[in-house]
Amino acid sequence: MADRPNAPARTADGLGLGDALERAAVGVCAVDDAWRVLWANDRALGLLARSAEDILGQDVHELLHCDAPGLPLGRHPRERSRALLRHTSRTHPDRSPHSGGAPLSLRCFALPCEPNDHGVTALIAFQAAEPPEESFAPPTAPPRALSEKERLALLADTTAQLIDNVDAHESLRRVVGLMLPRLAEWAVIDLITEANEVTRSLVVRARDGALEVHEELQGPMPPVPETSTMPLSKALRGAASTLTGPETYEAPPDSRIAVEQRRLFRAAGIETAAIAPIRGPREVLGALTLGRISRHEAFTTGDLGLLEDIGRRIGIALENARHYQRQRQVAETMQRYLLPQLPELPGVEMTTRYVSAPDASHVGGDWYDAFTLPGGDAALVIGDVVGHDLEAAAGMAQLRNMLRAFAWSQDQRPHRIVECLDEAMGHISDVRMATLILARLTADPGGHWRLRWASAGHPPPLLVDHEGATRYLDEGNGLLLGSDHSLPRLDARIDLPPGSTLVFYTDGLIETRRQSLDVGLERLRRHAASLARRPLDPFADQLLERTRPADNDDDVALLAIRLPHDTARTPRTAAPGPGR
Repeated sequence: MADRPNAPARTADGLGLGDALERAAVGVCAVDDAWRVLWANDRALGLLARSAEDILGQDVHELLHCDAPGLPLGRHPRERSRALLRHTSRTHPDRSPHSGGAPLSLRCFALPCEPNDHGVTALIAFQAAEPPEESFAPPTAPPRALSEKERLALLADTTAQLIDNVDAHESLRRVVGLMLPRLAEWAVIDLITEANEVTRSLVVRARDGALEVHEELQGPMPPVPETSTMPLSKALRGAASTLTGPETYEAPPDSRIAVEQRRLFRAAGIETAAIAPIRGPREVLGALTLGRISRHEAFTTGDLGLLEDIGRRIGIALENARHYQRQRQVAETMQRYLLPQLPELPGVEMTTRYVSAPDASHVGGDWYDAFTLPGGDAALVIGDVVGHDLEAAAGMAQLRNMLRAFAWSQDQRPHRIVECLDEAMGHISDVRMATLILARLTADPGGHWRLRWASAGHPPPLLVDHEGATRYLDEGNGLLLGSDHSLPRLDARIDLPPGSTLVFYTDGLIETRRQSLDVGLERLRRHAASLARRPLDPFADQLLERTRPADNDDDVALLAIRLPHDTARTPRTAAPGPGR
């Protein structure tokens, strides 16, 4: 088909989008995966009253939230994107001449994108927020009927708080913070556990501009009888939302759960309430109760639709959170089951640590291993399968078993074993890429210890002597597994000082989005040196506590080995073979 002469351009360059962003009526910043500003248009510079030199390389959150302490920015990029989407920020008057001397409120929106050649991973758009024609009541205002615009805004805010959040309790607290005191003074959430038991998970009151959690009213609830006709019982069975009040529960209770609801109404002073089920895609997960303390502000049937919409959103978020929690538990259980029992080497101490990722989607790829070889040497392994969750845990199991088989059956140097593993990995496993270190620990007839190792793209082991001198064993490096198995690999060898400690670890111990790898390595080295004379278990505990980054979002596996201080305690081994 011939091109139409006036057909619109189909590429960004053809549409002049670069020039359009430069001249956009809103501020636009391009940021990298650490949220550092890489570029900003003129409108952004004008709103912030900064020059390009002032903001390039700065954290965009600091620029847009410079006087908003406590803003929940989150640890992960997607959480920080949602924070920008949900919150306004205020810049100082002296930085915002366009505000006429008053603090300038900025409304922000984050648009994540696939990284390009320049490292751009998101565009941040922002503009001065005009005072809305209608706004939610201030925190001290009593509950009132919401306009249609306010209802839609509340639902949008609820969705933003819940989306992708796998921390169920935190999600519920955030949503309650949106509802109170806009809709009521009290919010109560009863949840049905996976064991089909009911628990009163959250009871919150809005008073004097603050939210109070009443833990004395929370806790296990009686079972829900099928015959109960009380509003809460019906909601927990999935019935439609209901208007109710204390008079409903003044009648003789038909169940123990009705008694608990009457106790709640009396303790809270609730005079009018609305109750709706919390429904997930597949099942009823609980009930939401909103209570007001004034009869003059009674709920109406028009409020029930909004309450049901909020309940559905909470249900979807809860079901997602439970799904991720189950997935995390399966991955952790699978991984811990596959992590080995450590071998016993006379005179040698070994200890390990494994800390799962805070996000379920990051659990699964890190592992350590240690086992004796036919000649009496010890094989030491640390590795990380690229990928996350169950797929990575399963891949780790495949790789571990393959490596054990090769190392046991072939009396070869570490680099040859790694070469065999790399060549076989793509044919008989599902692992696409991985990093690892394979080391062979040997004691010679004189009782001195030697380490020979090969690395496939993994962070280097750390050697710490008894006096605290440290050295990274960064020899024997090669490409990560799965990149190019045709390239030859090398290994390295070192004689180990008596009483020294070897630390093998995965990158979750040293890496973070907010600092360079060199900073993490230096922190690990410094803390390991200061702990050199601690017993091995406290050494590992303290090293993990002090070194693991606060914003870590990955697994951490650690294997620490301490050699005997007295060579006389070292057992004699068989004569050296090809692998030694």
